[in-house]
Amino acid sequence: MATITPQELQAKVGEHLGTSEWVLVDQEMINKFADATGDHQFIHIDAEKAKLTPFGGTIAHGFLTLSLIPMLGAKTDAPKIEGIKMGVNYGGNKVRFLAPVRSGKRVRSHVKLLELDEKRPGQWQQTNEITVEIEGEEKPALIAEWITQFFI
Repeated sequence: MATITPQELQAKVGEHLGTSEWVLVDQEMINKFADATGDHQFIHIDAEKAKLTPFGGTIAHGFLTLSLIPMLGAKTDAPKIEGIKMGVNYGGNKVRFLAPVRSGKRVRSHVKLLELDEKRPGQWQQTNEITVEIEGEEKPALIAEWITQFFI
């Protein structure tokens, strides 16, 4: 895996950093997320009732798709930052859920670096535009402007 210094990464602002592997969003994942969050709305967990909706079957929670961002990021082909000790989610500037992820579909992320600033010596704040693509579909599941911090 290629590595990069924070300063080298900073020179890539505005560029596409990488694309993740495909990840399957199956009914088991959806059900576990429903249990973890207490969101048992039928469109997520009841295949028979969900067939009667415009979705034609069960769909993943929007927040499930959003929560996949760290895993998808770990599965990306983007260069890794040298000497990183820790990374944390800091928040999002905006998130838009554009299309539902149907049970059994695969998703992957595309990452574009929007901003990278050193907040304190060794503490960096990175803002990425993350697009979560649904395999075989035109519209992405979501687009998020997501902020992380990492420490060297």
